[in-house]
Amino acid sequence: MGEAGPPEPRLDEEERRLFDRGVDEFNRGFYFECHDTLEDLWSGLRGPVRDFFQGLIQVSVAHYHLGNGNVAGAASMARRALKRLSRYPDRYFGFDVAAQRADLVELVAAIDRGETPAPGAPRWEFAASRD
Repeated sequence: MGEAGPPEPRLDEEERRLFDRGVDEFNRGFYFECHDTLEDLWSGLRGPVRDFFQGLIQVSVAHYHLGNGNVAGAASMARRALKRLSRYPDRYFGFDVAAQRADLVELVAAIDRGETPAPGAPRWEFAASRD
């Protein structure tokens, strides 16, 4: 049956609005704004779900650094996000955590090889229920 992992987040209407806005900002390449929006959400959460959202914030900050040419900062944030997201199952809150971890591993590996990865256009997709 496998490990269940932390319980799924249950967001109220305001938290869901912040989350949806943060995902939209990330998908449009507004990584700094995404960081701010998700941090507003994260600050009100309690329990093991906090680490998941903090991992997403760190992914956003890594891409923000990458877009500004701060390769060392991008690598540092990607490593921190990878460590945080490693605590979650491959699929969590309707999100492909395994794919996000693989993207982070590749980003860090490219930087470790001395490459400066071009800022891409990563996208997040969440199929979470709307309860």
